[in-house]
Amino acid sequence: MSQERLRVLLIEHDPGFSRRVGDMLGQARDLTAEVRTAKDLRAGLTELNGNNFDVVLLDVSVPDGAGLANVSLIKAEAPQLPVIVAGDMDDESVAVEAVHAGAQDYLVKDQLTPGWLERSIRYAIERHRMDMALLEAEEKYHSVFDHLVEGIFQTTPDGHYLIANNALARIYGYATPEELIGGVTDIGRSLYVEPGRREEFIRVMQQNDTITGFESQIYRKDGGVIWISENCRAIRNGKGKLLYYEGTVEDITQRRQAEERLRNSETLYHSLVETLPQNIFRKDLDERFTFANQQFCKALGRDLAEIVGKTDFDFFPRELAGKYQQDDRKVMQTGQPYETVEEHQPPGHGKMYVQVVKTPLYGADGKIIGLQGIFWDITQQRLAEEKIRRVNGLLAQNRKELRSRNRQMQDDLKMAREIQLTMLPQQYPAFPNLDNPRHSAFEFTHRYLPTGTVGGDFFTVSALSETEAGVFICDVAGHGVRSALVTAMIRALVEELKPSAADPGQFMNKLNRDLHAILRHTGTPLLTTAFYLVADCRSSKLRFCNAGHPKPLLIRRNAGEVLPLVNASGKSQPALGLFPEAVYEATEAALRPNDLIMLFTDGLYEVQNAAGELYSQSMLVTGVQQRLKQPAPRLFDELLAEIKTYSQGTGFTDDVCLVGMEVG
Repeated sequence: MSQERLRVLLIEHDPGFSRRVGDMLGQARDLTAEVRTAKDLRAGLTELNGNNFDVVLLDVSVPDGAGLANVSLIKAEAPQLPVIVAGDMDDESVAVEAVHAGAQDYLVKDQLTPGWLERSIRYAIERHRMDMALLEAEEKYHSVFDHLVEGIFQTTPDGHYLIANNALARIYGYATPEELIGGVTDIGRSLYVEPGRREEFIRVMQQNDTITGFESQIYRKDGGVIWISENCRAIRNGKGKLLYYEGTVEDITQRRQAEERLRNSETLYHSLVETLPQNIFRKDLDERFTFANQQFCKALGRDLAEIVGKTDFDFFPRELAGKYQQDDRKVMQTGQPYETVEEHQPPGHGKMYVQVVKTPLYGADGKIIGLQGIFWDITQQRLAEEKIRRVNGLLAQNRKELRSRNRQMQDDLKMAREIQLTMLPQQYPAFPNLDNPRHSAFEFTHRYLPTGTVGGDFFTVSALSETEAGVFICDVAGHGVRSALVTAMIRALVEELKPSAADPGQFMNKLNRDLHAILRHTGTPLLTTAFYLVADCRSSKLRFCNAGHPKPLLIRRNAGEVLPLVNASGKSQPALGLFPEAVYEATEAALRPNDLIMLFTDGLYEVQNAAGELYSQSMLVTGVQQRLKQPAPRLFDELLAEIKTYSQGTGFTDDVCLVGMEVG
């Protein structure tokens, strides 16, 4: 018989007992064990976090632990593992307390034998497997019960809920089934809108023991009224005594509203056809009139009773009547609507032109039972058509000229795009040796993806000194010509403010005032967010200032952390150009070897999938976390590919700018 190989984690501070356990497991007949020993609780939790085990053997008295409370800590870290507790006390109450804490067994150290240890491990694993299977079965039952679309209930005959599922609570406007059960203690008085409706329900149940399609209006928790349909049966014991009612509830509000809308639409239809200025009629398959509105009756000079049952030959010249019926047969034979302009001559009137629309009428079985026609006088319209044709000729000429201007505009926008791209850094400075970029303390990379011909995102990297680098990024709302123009102005202002660039707070304050002075004359300021940082490779310090911009990510690769760069005050600072007296304060942070600072605009994560769900900033952080060891160019490319895949073909809807600064 092959032996089962198990991985055992022993958390034990006594080396002697650890050796005893190893020796005893070495003598096991039906299993082989690989034992990993942790000398204290902290080391044990670390082992659980990084390795897979089949069972945990825990000394209840490890020095950094808390007695039997250690079991809960281990179960929280590895709920799928069985735990066996070992201790010095031969006390039944201690063993019971250990099991209550979540352990599968309690062993007395000085009474332990190889066979006893082997059985305890086997029984603990098997009991844990049974517990997990039972838990899984319970979860499956509750999953089905709580995720049904229909509400499910059990109620007492006197109107108390015994059980209810999530769907029923949702239908009635309650957050949980427990809230529903506790809040509705008299179904007849609390739920039903119509007095006596619960009594009617009870009466039917007493007669038949079942009820189907019992439709009623009920009050929701918020006081709103909805329609429901109940199906129910009476549950009795072996002696026929009624125990409770059990059934389902369906929200039929939409169906009842649809029925009401149908009734209203029929009323509205007859109201409309009698007030419309158009002539409206209906015919059956034999070409006999079955309905006519008052306008049609007036046109013929007859009452409705004189029209119903007659045909076109009773009212119109034979040639016209034959033409009308020929068109009718085409509609009823093909099932296709028919629209035309034709001559019409009511009795006692001259010829006129009318617009005619005829559509088939269908019965409940889906078969054509006749047609409906509507027509109206368009004689004056015919006279206007010639004038319209002349105007259309002029419009065609104007469109030709407009297309020529559009082509010129596209050429201008293409040139603007090329100029805008030249505004971005073409190469990066090196630090601290400006003449040797291969040994730079800072390495830069970027990705720029405008969604339009020109965009509203901009960034720049500047050498403030031999050791200081300035990185600026901004995002002007929109991605058209206006945004591009504001971006160009900001670039010019950034160049002018280079004397203040070493102080991020002073730099951002001046930039805000200057931009406000320019934009206030436009009448419609554009939202402009920006972030500016100064990094010093000599002092390993980072100073930055944020003006309403998405928080860049500080990626500490050596520590495995991804942290947002937040203001020291914890408060957000307004976007640029809105408030001239706004004060922007700088915040300082430490730079560490192998750090990466990732700056970006909001177009990176404001992406929706087909279900309308946004790629959130938390998902962005997770994506970076999964790739934090990668070089910035590869990290950026994979991150962009991931977001594009998430969008399911939609892609980015706003400009995207990514800038990375890696610390050597």
